[in-house]
Amino acid sequence: MRLNKFLAKSGIASRRKSDELIKMATTTVNEEIILDPAYNVEEKDLVRFDGKLLKIDEEKIVIILNKPKNVITSVSDQFGRKTVMHFLKSKKRLAPIGRLDKDSTGLLLLTNDGDLHQYLTHPKNQIPRQYIVVIEKIIDSSKLKRITRGLSIGEGEIGRAKVISQKIIKGRCEARLELKQGKKREVRRIFRSVKIKLFSLHRVSFGSINIGSLKIGESRFLEEDEIKNLKNKN
Repeated sequence: MRLNKFLAKSGIASRRKSDELIKMATTTVNEEIILDPAYNVEEKDLVRFDGKLLKIDEEKIVIILNKPKNVITSVSDQFGRKTVMHFLKSKKRLAPIGRLDKDSTGLLLLTNDGDLHQYLTHPKNQIPRQYIVVIEKIIDSSKLKRITRGLSIGEGEIGRAKVISQKIIKGRCEARLELKQGKKREVRRIFRSVKIKLFSLHRVSFGSINIGSLKIGESRFLEEDEIKNLKNKN
């Protein structure tokens, strides 16, 4: 088995991310640092990541969390800030599927299945994510066209979203958006580009999984059929 696949199946990260981690001299095989993600790991080999002995975890799980505000989407934080791991009911090594920034709330999936992680985060698979945002005003028709067609959001990247609905509530606009690219802070960068102030961002779905009645800070394990449905595009 290739070393990057071994790390992925051990729940360290997706295969793509494992490639990067291996090249950073984080991984040893039989006490020797290996920098080649394609290195062939045999059954008798002892593989360590950051000094910890790895075993392939056969039980693959996915957890859904309704992420609170002011919580970091990370396994740990060097500054001691609260991370999403604080809210989980599992001691397994899990990796977040995509990210929600500190100020955003809502649906976050975490898993120890590297292959599923790779599938759900790879841009070519166009997995839809839906968000409820509160912004300062209705998106007018010209800005709506720009957001739908795609617009520059900086760093040479194009942001794009489908605006499903928008309505005025207490003097502000609540809009529901769908995105499929998964670029870093894409929603916030889109509204910055069209000069519309964004007050809050809450993810309500990822692929076939909806936040449902899960309260802020609560988490649960996905059922087998829910995990299977995640591989079906919606």
